[in-house]
Amino acid sequence: MNKESFSPRQLRYLELLGEKYPTVAAAASEAIRIQAVLRLPKGTEHFMSDLHGEHEAFIHILNNASGVIREKIDMVLGEEVPARERADLATLIYYPAQKLPELKEAQEDLDAWYRLTLTRLIDLCRLVSSKHTRDHVRRCLPESCRYILDELLHAHFEDHNKEQYYGEIIDSILRYDRADAYITRFCQVIKRLAVDKLHIIGDLFDRGPRPDQILDSLMEHHDVDIQWGNHDTVWMGAAAGSPICVLTVLKTTLSYDNTDTLERGYGIPLRALEHLSQEYYGNSDVTLWMPRTDPRDHKTPEELTRVARMHKAVTILMLKMEAQVIARNPDFQMEGRDYLNHMDFEKGAVLCQGKEYPLRDRDFPTVDPADPSRLTPREAEVVEKIARSFMESEKLQRHVKFLYAKGAVYKKVNGNLLYHGAVPMTPEGEFASETFQGKEYKGKALFDYCDRRARQGYFAPQGSAARQEGQDFLWYLWCGSLSPIFGRSAMTTFERIYIDDPATHKEVKNPYYSHIDRPETALKILEEFGLHDESSHILNGHVPVRAVEGESPVKGGGKLIVIDGGFCRAYHSRTGTAGYTLVFNSRGLTLRTHQPFESMEAAIRQDEDIASKSEMIYQAPRRILVRDTDEGARKMALVEDLQRLIQAYQAGLVQEKV
Repeated sequence: MNKESFSPRQLRYLELLGEKYPTVAAAASEAIRIQAVLRLPKGTEHFMSDLHGEHEAFIHILNNASGVIREKIDMVLGEEVPARERADLATLIYYPAQKLPELKEAQEDLDAWYRLTLTRLIDLCRLVSSKHTRDHVRRCLPESCRYILDELLHAHFEDHNKEQYYGEIIDSILRYDRADAYITRFCQVIKRLAVDKLHIIGDLFDRGPRPDQILDSLMEHHDVDIQWGNHDTVWMGAAAGSPICVLTVLKTTLSYDNTDTLERGYGIPLRALEHLSQEYYGNSDVTLWMPRTDPRDHKTPEELTRVARMHKAVTILMLKMEAQVIARNPDFQMEGRDYLNHMDFEKGAVLCQGKEYPLRDRDFPTVDPADPSRLTPREAEVVEKIARSFMESEKLQRHVKFLYAKGAVYKKVNGNLLYHGAVPMTPEGEFASETFQGKEYKGKALFDYCDRRARQGYFAPQGSAARQEGQDFLWYLWCGSLSPIFGRSAMTTFERIYIDDPATHKEVKNPYYSHIDRPETALKILEEFGLHDESSHILNGHVPVRAVEGESPVKGGGKLIVIDGGFCRAYHSRTGTAGYTLVFNSRGLTLRTHQPFESMEAAIRQDEDIASKSEMIYQAPRRILVRDTDEGARKMALVEDLQRLIQAYQAGLVQEKV
């Protein structure tokens, strides 16, 4: 081996690698460690989609890992332990801070209960840690009690009597009044080790009450990625200060009466909008604008009327801004959807899809028929003020930066392709092309282009043309006909409000949805994204699966799985379920079908878990190991680099630091 065996660039890299592994012994030791890790079973991945602000259901499914925790409890304790005790233990793991005081209060012999509970938690923790290295488990343990937890988990019982060894440590924990702390820590570690990676396939926002709490939870997760949904991109545009995205967010929020999301969640005041709505629509009939109400809320007619006025005011503002955005973006091909420019205000009619329809509401006090898309000075002032509030919301900015850092339009991970909406297709089943800025894009190239433009809307310099173009594109991703995260012909918000003909309300799905039942379509998409393995699958969200009508979430000959079963309560009657999730462990892919979640309070007080059904979608021909994953490929590449570093040390091309 001589210097000519390595290029100058390779030697510079090996010098840098040598900073971390300064001797032959250090490099060899790391290579040995990695090669051992590669033979461990792969960690569990958890997939969720279309959370739509339903924070309580999300947090519960996150805590129970789609039933994985309960399965482990049943495996460890067995049926000889009463079902009620197993349910109590499960709820304790899900919600230790809330459940622990209740369980303690019910005990006649608290110390005996502590001993039994700690022993069960230790056994459960040992099971979920069995596929991890001791070093990894140790790094997952809280620092304040790492040594004791490590001892309890990794005791060698050939040298110790299990009960006696546990007993001695647990007696000390009780003596120093640390039982509550250790129970809580074990519950946290079990949840941490049960799931390695969390994948969210879009649509965190809108409809449900508190998407901000979902994002707070995701930001605390140890390993999460997000594939943006169209409800997410419009919020991303709003956080960037895009007026059209701000108004669209407000329209959706008010139509579901979710003002708490804005006011309490993000500290965005609606006073300016309320004053504007009272000024212009205080005496208007707002029957058409009444929000959809959540049965969990109890609003007075006066409160709902207040929301309805704001809903109407913001819709008029949104229509004006839509007309402006459509006019400056001919690439979007949305001419005809700028409805204020297609109204006959004297007749009270609108031209839609080539036909004239009477308007259900003809009250447009702020619209100038000669220039319908122009904001009045008062409207412009309110829009500017609200947009500034979105940009100045520290919490919203933190959440949106997280969405950009952890998110993308799509992701390839461990052989699977994740995206929210659709790969736009033609009726013949080919990838549909669209022209933006003079270039044609389709398939994977369209996804990559959309990702770049979405980032431009937030990160391009303030006041630049590039930033406005990117913000307009974030709105296009929300509702554009060939947006890969929308996947329909049009967002028919205007038609549903203003036109009484249901035929105009239909949002025609992209031909993608008529082709995905065919195995060749799924294989064609996987091939387009560079996935050729037999085990590869497409994991998709966005369109609720109507299980109540017999629709299956498994399509494309088992190669494509749609996991939007309807977390959102508004969908439950239409879907017949409360959502799907997926679990991908070393044995294969399991689909979990969930029934409606009552409430977090019922889960804590009555041990009400989400009833779920499991179905194996893909069973691996052999157990999947770390070496078979993306992380395994990176680790194997590092082993090769370490071997080259050792050769360079031995040849004297890189000096050991002894």
